[in-house]
Amino acid sequence: MFLSRRQIIKNTVQLTGLGITSSIVPMPLFAQNLNYGPKEGLARLHWNENYYGPSERAIEAINTSSFKGAYYPDHLVDFLKSMIAEYNEIDTSNIAISAGSTQALTILSQFSGRKGTVLASELTYDTHLNFAKNSGARIIRVKDNQDLSIDLKSIESLSKNNVSAVFIVNPNNPSGMMIEPNILRETIKRISQKTLVVIDEAYNEVSSDPEKNTMIDLVRDGYNVAISRTFSKIYGLAGQRVGYMIGQPDVINGIKSNGAGEASLSMAGVSAAIASYQDKDFMNFSRTMINEAKEMVQKGLTSNGLSYIPSETNFIFVNLDQIDANDFRDEMLKQNILIRGKYGEFHNWSRVSMGKLSDVQRYIDALPIALSNLSA
Repeated sequence: MFLSRRQIIKNTVQLTGLGITSSIVPMPLFAQNLNYGPKEGLARLHWNENYYGPSERAIEAINTSSFKGAYYPDHLVDFLKSMIAEYNEIDTSNIAISAGSTQALTILSQFSGRKGTVLASELTYDTHLNFAKNSGARIIRVKDNQDLSIDLKSIESLSKNNVSAVFIVNPNNPSGMMIEPNILRETIKRISQKTLVVIDEAYNEVSSDPEKNTMIDLVRDGYNVAISRTFSKIYGLAGQRVGYMIGQPDVINGIKSNGAGEASLSMAGVSAAIASYQDKDFMNFSRTMINEAKEMVQKGLTSNGLSYIPSETNFIFVNLDQIDANDFRDEMLKQNILIRGKYGEFHNWSRVSMGKLSDVQRYIDALPIALSNLSA
């Protein structure tokens, strides 16, 4: 079918707004119709972004640093490391900065996979694990408990058998569940006697008690533990791609020697991270808005007869009962609301991110329409 220039432009705008690109889109037309965020009218509630960011401090840093964009940001990377080290009472040798936490997690999972089996829970964030699997690593996914919580006992038991690394996301994605800190801490201490334990804390700062919930103290105490963090969530810097890993020097050196890591960072991203790192006012504001959105969604789900898992993150995992999550996603998209589809074999569970309150309200208003159409 022949496409007119007008239709190509229309399709380009739609693809860009959905976060989708294609090599068939002509570059000149793509450039003329560039969107820096969701297209107008689209509620983008599928990637767990913080739509209230970047903070004013971060924006100022991005703008100022852009005039020095001709230079590599090595000195700023070192400065950011020093900030993180000072705050957590560790040494800069315990820190690797990366292009989002996924990059460091991917490098770590790949070189861990070359040493032995990698262990993780069944329902969890797994982009880095899939990269490792495609590189030849053996990944064992441990079935979750009936309530979808991570089965720590089974993970600990399996970790004794030629396992090179255990990956745990806390709070977990997509369930939003938090493992009780003391239980997790004692379990990590035991597992780390035999193998590396990696805790992905991407949503730690979103949780109700970040200092209580973090496991960074185990690194400080010398345990074989690595903690990943990101500036993509609470800081609202997903598009700037900055994250970091905290671990023992041998783990940090392994990350640096097995991937681009710090050579992948941009001047604007690192500058924004520095400006954001101790911006408590913005973090508290973001947490307040996220919690308000969660309360709205929870009430909306309950009024429409849907259950959900209480969340310590900026998203909610919704039980659709007999409805397929992909069908529900497609039905919501008809109303210009973008959410996640199914995860693996969890066909009837749907994840929705907390966005601007106006977009969250649109999700709530669309619920009865989507549910009615799928029940017809």
